[in-house]
Amino acid sequence: MDAATLCLLATGLFFLNGMLTGVWKYVAMARSDTATAPVYVDIAHRTSLMYAFSALVLHAFVPYSPLGPVGTLWAAGIPLLFFALAIGTYVLHGILRDTDNQLRKPYVLGRGRVPGVLLHGFMWALVLGEIGGFAILFWGFLQGL
Repeated sequence: MDAATLCLLATGLFFLNGMLTGVWKYVAMARSDTATAPVYVDIAHRTSLMYAFSALVLHAFVPYSPLGPVGTLWAAGIPLLFFALAIGTYVLHGILRDTDNQLRKPYVLGRGRVPGVLLHGFMWALVLGEIGGFAILFWGFLQGL
């Protein structure tokens, strides 16, 4: 699979997830006395839609990559992986209803605790992976100006 195809696949999966989590959000709101959904159900819905369009942005920059096909696949694939992992984390917190802020201490996951080093390590890897992957593609675009 090439980088452009991967970006479009991710776009479709993220957008479909956004629509499905939108139904989940609606049902939760309809059943709630306060007409609200759990925080992470709402976050999963909104970020799925946002990342669908972010995957399209990556797709638009793939042709400008200064790397070969394999390098370009990595440059686009790493941000897409982190988008998917973030969405998955939000869905999991929505299912578990274990927190309304995953970055508030103590860091919880269900009935367990997540070590701070693991949570913050993941967050910094996400930052580097998402920004780094896009920066490579954007750099290729800038070189062509």
